[in-house]
Amino acid sequence: MYWPTVQMILWGLVSTFLLTNSSWIAQASGVLLAGVILWDVLFRGQLGLSLVFLEEMWSRNLGHLFSSPLRPWELIVALMMISLLRTLIGMGGAVGFAILLYHFSIFELGLPLIAFFFNLIFMGRSVGLVVCGLVLRFGLGAESLAWFLIFAFAPVSCIYYPMDILPEWLIHVAEALPSALVFEGMRSVMFDGVFRHDLFWRALGLNAIYMALAIAAFMAFFRSARKRGLLHQIGE
Repeated sequence: MYWPTVQMILWGLVSTFLLTNSSWIAQASGVLLAGVILWDVLFRGQLGLSLVFLEEMWSRNLGHLFSSPLRPWELIVALMMISLLRTLIGMGGAVGFAILLYHFSIFELGLPLIAFFFNLIFMGRSVGLVVCGLVLRFGLGAESLAWFLIFAFAPVSCIYYPMDILPEWLIHVAEALPSALVFEGMRSVMFDGVFRHDLFWRALGLNAIYMALAIAAFMAFFRSARKRGLLHQIGE
């Protein structure tokens, strides 16, 4: 029920935009492919971090990890590194297929691609850490969040359409999301050949705030789970 609803909203907004901008497709060679590939960065950044953590819980290994000198912040760093590697590996296939099948290379974005990539990967990590914390707090009954929570951001991330196509009240929500600012910046590079530094710095600042909040939330959930003796109990 959840994903079909998100798809309906997402493609409804795309259809509304295309009805009023019939020349957009002709001018936007590759922009949909670029949007798909960059969305994959956000999705894999979140899922890669969440799944590594869930695998430790499924195998009942979390308690053993923290019986060692491992500190929570070291686990967070390790999760982020594994998430980055998984994202790079997963993206390789998508980028390769886009080049082979559609003769489109995401690398045509140039140096701005690096800014887009790291802003999206850090947003994905923030969401992933919150998911990990919720699973620690509420058990594996909350693991479904790892699979669908990120898709709640898709309609307001403006992957395939500009921000101003949204209802006015949703525009304010989109402006608070690093992902929406990244995709707005991506279209600016592809359509106008201009890298929007203002959008980059806003996205970076928001990511810094969200990452700090996500780490604080994860640490709070971890302390709660440790006090309640849940670290050795959670597993399949």
